[in-house]
Amino acid sequence: MADLNEGIIVILSSPSGAGKTTLVKKISNEKNYSISISHTTRKPRSYEIDGSHYFFVSNSKFKKLINNKKFLEYAKVFNNYYGSSKDIVIEKLNKGENVIFDIDWQGTKQIIKKDLKYKIITIFILPPSKDELFKRLLNRDNNDKKIAKERMQQFKEDILHWNDYDFVTINDDLQKCFDQIVEFINKKNKGNLSSHYDKKRIAQHIDYLIK
Repeated sequence: MADLNEGIIVILSSPSGAGKTTLVKKISNEKNYSISISHTTRKPRSYEIDGSHYFFVSNSKFKKLINNKKFLEYAKVFNNYYGSSKDIVIEKLNKGENVIFDIDWQGTKQIIKKDLKYKIITIFILPPSKDELFKRLLNRDNNDKKIAKERMQQFKEDILHWNDYDFVTINDDLQKCFDQIVEFINKKNKGNLSSHYDKKRIAQHIDYLIK
């Protein structure tokens, strides 16, 4: 059972480009959540800072951390490894800090399977449409169509995991999506049994996205 003096874990997942990273930053800034900064083997984008956006490491360093059981979760995504440091996260939670994760469904499953003593709230973000998702990917990756198309190929597999999450919402308006997520977290954290969402509507939207 979770201790009231301990922090909670909030996980945001989504297909690449659906907005989870932006929402994680917004929640961190406005609600004082501590972001779990992942280790990754991918190269940094032009604006990214080591230790702030990610801990950028080599493949050999990452595999050494895996062997030493230093990750709470890790996954290989688009030929690069990503992982969350177990020691850093647990230390924050024990200090009473709420920790928010920007990870995919693979990492989410690993954390849940660990049966941690901390409260875990999982949220999945969907894009309003495939066309909008593709536009966002192009804007993010300097109009690189090859990278955007690669991300879109993974899209269908990613969204099929939506039903494994506590809450699912559509990011068609950033502020509205943010408000819905924060409201759900607050209700869920207080044990409000009415903290649910319209699964039928989301299932219809999933059908629209994958057709």
